[in-house]
Amino acid sequence: MEVKSIPRLELIQVAEAVSREKSIEKEEVILAMEEAIQKAARSKYGLERDIRANIDRKNGSIDIAQFTEVVENIENELTQMTLQESERKNLNLTIGDFYKEFLPPIDFCRIAAQTAKQVISQKVREAERQRQYHEYKDRVGEIVVGTIKRVENHSITIDLGRAEATIKKDQMIPREQLKPGERLRCFIVEVTEETKGPQIFLSRASNQFLAALFTQEVPEIYDGIIEIKGVAREPGSRAKISAFSNDPSIDPVGACVGMRGSRVQAVVNELQGEKIEIIPWSDDPVSFVINALAPAVPSKVVMDEDAGRMEVVVPDDQLSLAIGRRGQNVRLASQLTNWFVDILTEAEESEKRQEEFNERNKIFIEALDIDEVIAHLMVSEGFTSVNDIADATIEELVSIEGFDEEIANELSERAKNFVMIETERVEDSLRKLKISEDLYNFEELSKPSLLKLVENNIKTLDDLAELDSE
Repeated sequence: MEVKSIPRLELIQVAEAVSREKSIEKEEVILAMEEAIQKAARSKYGLERDIRANIDRKNGSIDIAQFTEVVENIENELTQMTLQESERKNLNLTIGDFYKEFLPPIDFCRIAAQTAKQVISQKVREAERQRQYHEYKDRVGEIVVGTIKRVENHSITIDLGRAEATIKKDQMIPREQLKPGERLRCFIVEVTEETKGPQIFLSRASNQFLAALFTQEVPEIYDGIIEIKGVAREPGSRAKISAFSNDPSIDPVGACVGMRGSRVQAVVNELQGEKIEIIPWSDDPVSFVINALAPAVPSKVVMDEDAGRMEVVVPDDQLSLAIGRRGQNVRLASQLTNWFVDILTEAEESEKRQEEFNERNKIFIEALDIDEVIAHLMVSEGFTSVNDIADATIEELVSIEGFDEEIANELSERAKNFVMIETERVEDSLRKLKISEDLYNFEELSKPSLLKLVENNIKTLDDLAELDSE
């Protein structure tokens, strides 16, 4: 059927039908039709001419006109005219105005009609892609339900109804058996705009998906009474989440578990039986780590804040519980708390402390040229390095049992001399190894630490950044 045979009003009806079917604005469809008509008209009257088409939004009538701009100097005779020519034609126009000359309606031949159809189809597809992108880019972080369309080796295609999305293999729950036609809940992690259309990426393995599932199941989370502070997860196996209640009268763990475990069980069922532990969040790092290591009950915790590390001591019979199967419990606890957690038995901790004690003894004896008794006293008082002794006041040293002012002054002097000599040695070594200025001035690292890095061929801040990324 030729386009000329379509009743004018039917153009508007067709635009409305396409608009409803593709969920895009009717105006977008009409603009696509106008562009198709313009292209056909230029093919007939000249591709170089400025020809524009307009479809009346009410009755569907089509106006085709050629526009000619009034200019001082003509660069294109097909689209421009001089002011003198305009005056000869009595057009009453000025520089910059356009002369609008209506053209007779055109009859679309088969080729022209096909071209128009292609233009309209292309524009509708582009409008549909834009609609999909703008609809889903603002939905990142939401759960959606779709139907599995295709299952491939490395990805699954999900039909969301108004768009298609992809789950990559690493975002699936391991060993989950999925078949085409099944309904699936997923989490939108990313939406990108590509030439071929928006790419919507989903996940069932992300930590955010677990948090979003609890938000759906627990009204207190949705209302903001309870907050999920963190999630650590090994998809399909085990997960830990930390929860905090803004209302002291509401137990965050109990609210998330639900009556007879109904709430947490709903999430477990969705995640194919993944075991979920809910941990009460605490602003005290030690308490938080202890909670996260449940069901193990630590007997002692030693925190190294600078290193972001905690040594957790447990009784011998609690070791397997604390570590978990294949180290899973301590690994998830570390991820949840953002602390490196090192599990030791009481016997191992005692042995380690003795080794540290002996090592510090040895350092003090060699660096300060003192006997073992004095070195033992210094370690027992909590001094961990020669720098600690050099920085201590005479009063602090005198307060040590068995020390008088003479001994305190002598120790202080020896410690300061050792630190000075060691500093000069390190500085000299750094100069010889040609460390970059930016790394040398990096305040987060001590000079001895810098020397160790440089000796391992880390000589710039970029080298350090690459080391961190690894």
